[in-house]
Amino acid sequence: MNTEVIEALNILEKEKNISKDVLFEAIEASLLTACRNHFGKADNVTVSMDRETCEYQLITNKTVVDEVEDPVTEISLMDARMISNHYEMGDIVPIEIESKNFGRIATQVAKNVILQKIREEERNVIYDEYYEKERTVVTGVVQRYMGKNVSINLGKTDGILNENEIVKGESYYPNQRIKVFILEVKKYNKGTRIYVSRTHPELVRCLFESEVAEVKDGTVEIKGIAREAGSRTKIAVSSTVPNVDPVGACVGINGSRVNAIVDELNGEKIDIVAWNENPAMLIENALSPAKVIYVIADADERTADVVVPDYQLSLAIGKEGQNARLAARLTGFKIDIKSESQAKEAGDFIGYDEEDYENYQREYYDEEDDVTDEIEEEITDEIEEEITDEIEEDFTDEAKEDFTDEMEIDIFADEKD
Repeated sequence: MNTEVIEALNILEKEKNISKDVLFEAIEASLLTACRNHFGKADNVTVSMDRETCEYQLITNKTVVDEVEDPVTEISLMDARMISNHYEMGDIVPIEIESKNFGRIATQVAKNVILQKIREEERNVIYDEYYEKERTVVTGVVQRYMGKNVSINLGKTDGILNENEIVKGESYYPNQRIKVFILEVKKYNKGTRIYVSRTHPELVRCLFESEVAEVKDGTVEIKGIAREAGSRTKIAVSSTVPNVDPVGACVGINGSRVNAIVDELNGEKIDIVAWNENPAMLIENALSPAKVIYVIADADERTADVVVPDYQLSLAIGKEGQNARLAARLTGFKIDIKSESQAKEAGDFIGYDEEDYENYQREYYDEEDDVTDEIEEEITDEIEEEITDEIEEDFTDEAKEDFTDEMEIDIFADEKD
């Protein structure tokens, strides 16, 4: 048993993740190549190798002839009968070849064949492994700058972080550990090339999948992502299970989950909003943190008119229009944002009566709550019903009336306060 060969094959299989069968095939191919190099041809040569003991045999099949013209493929009858008296003209005689008789050049050729096969198989293994990881996030170690690109060690091979996939303002130093999104895996003659990104929106999705268990198991779905790398990201989430708050699940206790992702993205702001099938509600959520008064969305034209309080207009639009731009990408709608004053001047408060408009003013400007006569009457009716149920039956009508007056005074005082 060739224990050294077996041990070497076991190490290669473990470290390089190359199958033993492939290695055995490489050795057999190298022996045939050595025969071809030594004898000039190897069409009549067969190789057999025991997978357990690693013992091998090289057999050349020669034809018995009267006069030998090609000693590589032919053998004389006299020489054949020296091997066995049973051979006759035209018979095939198997003769074992001693590989130790090969010259130095043939041996070197065989070695190169084995090494080339190992390198080729190693490239295939790396390609297959990282091709399965395409469109996912992996942790890499910064190696060096190659011009404006960065080489990232991904474990068994290096990835390339191109200049246009680097977040503006980010800089890296050797041995820094960063998470990258595998964009594409390509196979070339000289090996596998892996392209990675730090700017792709799917990087954020994958980070949430790794950080938020509900996203990973499908309880919470990420419906959409709009990102301006290095600055701000908006994601819309929904729950597939009742009573699960998708936004709360992604934020985590005291913001622990989202803060971990923000740290990985070097402080990039993340807005998590609730998904809604109603386009108007979705647009309102997407414009967060700005408050929205009024939304009209045209699903066919994919346009929407939005009205916000005067003091919220700049927040709704965002710095250099970023908030509105990200909201438009997230929802797929072209959004036109106006302030209350602009909308009133243009007459865009369609469907709002005076009472509704006053309610909006009270909500967003904290104006004093002036209760109208109609509201007072409704409140009075409710109070009378509650009092009637609570007062005992033996109360006189006069006692009921006095008690009712006192309760009304107290309640209206609370309302005004």
